[in-house]
Formats: sequence, C-alpha cells, structure tokens
Amino acid sequence: MNVLVGANIKREREKAGFTQDQFSELLGIGSKSLSSIERGVVGVSLTTLLKICEILHISANVLLYEKSRKNDVDSIALRLEQLSAEQFEIASNVMTNLIQAFSLEK
Repeated sequence: MNVLVGANIKREREKAGFTQDQFSELLGIGSKSLSSIERGVVGVSLTTLLKICEILHISANVLLYEKSRKNDVDSIALRLEQLSAEQFEIASNVMTNLIQAFSLEK
C-alpha cells in the first residue's frame, strides 16, 4: 500500500510541476522524508496526506486508490469549491461551452 500511495503522490507532485525540494518545503518535511514516502519506504501520516491533498487540490481517493488518473471529478470539485460565487459562475459557463464544443466535434 505504501508503494502505491507513494507512487501516486510522486505522479501528482510532478503533474503539478513541483520538485521534491519545493514540495517538501510546502509540506514542512525534509526532502529525504518526501523521497522515502514517494518510494514507499515509509507510510505517509494522515496530517501530511491532508496537506498534500490541499496543496495539489486533489482528493485523498486519487492518492489512496487510483493507479492512474482518469477523469478526476473530485479534484475539479475541490478547485471549484474554492472560487467565489462570481468566479464559479464564470467557470461554470466556460465548462458548459467547452462541453458543448466537444459535442459538436463528434
């Protein structure tokens, strides 16, 4: 389980564009500790897991259960929840138009 979770953390960290040093600093842990977590040598604490999810704007499910990321609706929902009402309305309109555009391509 530690290996799977660690690999998922590494994948999501890299996807977000963070180096190990940058990410470990944001988490408040040493880069060697982060490396050990990502390699699955040690498990991640719940406190650190929550910080990782907050920083990367992803759900814990992405890290705990998924081998690869398909359509991560939870991640999008977490990001949308952080928007003001006005920003949410704009994002909603953009997504509606985008989905309509994708439908026209078929």
